[in-house]
Amino acid sequence: MKEAQWLDLLLSFGLPLLLLVFAYLIGNLMELRHFRDLRAREQIAFGFPVLTFETLPADWKVHSSALVSGNVVVSIDYFKRVIAGLRGLVGGRIKTYEPLLDRARREAMLRMIESARANGYDAIINVRLATSRLANARGDGEGTAGVEMLAFGTAISLHQGRHRV
Repeated sequence: MKEAQWLDLLLSFGLPLLLLVFAYLIGNLMELRHFRDLRAREQIAFGFPVLTFETLPADWKVHSSALVSGNVVVSIDYFKRVIAGLRGLVGGRIKTYEPLLDRARREAMLRMIESARANGYDAIINVRLATSRLANARGDGEGTAGVEMLAFGTAISLHQGRHRV
């Protein structure tokens, strides 16, 4: 082959392949940074009660309460979407989506806790999680561009004269 043909072939296939590899590496790096940020924020939130009770303990005297929530939308990168699509052909567990849901759940919970703490509440009770799939940009309903996760509960503050949680 002539040099011009090699150059044309390289530009036709090599450059797009290089861009795809670059995008894959950037996506992984962003995911790793998000997990690191989550771990740091979870250390700060450690010990803040987030519970689901049928009834409150008898010694908890609630002073005030409010609905608190944390909401996040996390998108999935193209490569994980392709892998999930292939897995969908043969069935089974879609492992590439699990970190996406883990990140979304943890982020939504942290945002809810941070909201309650910022407003002076002592605990969150009756916590619930809700999720929804976001359709891809093509609008044909196939695949997933991301996931929305909503964490919500009742933030409570306890009377000062009682034991704090």
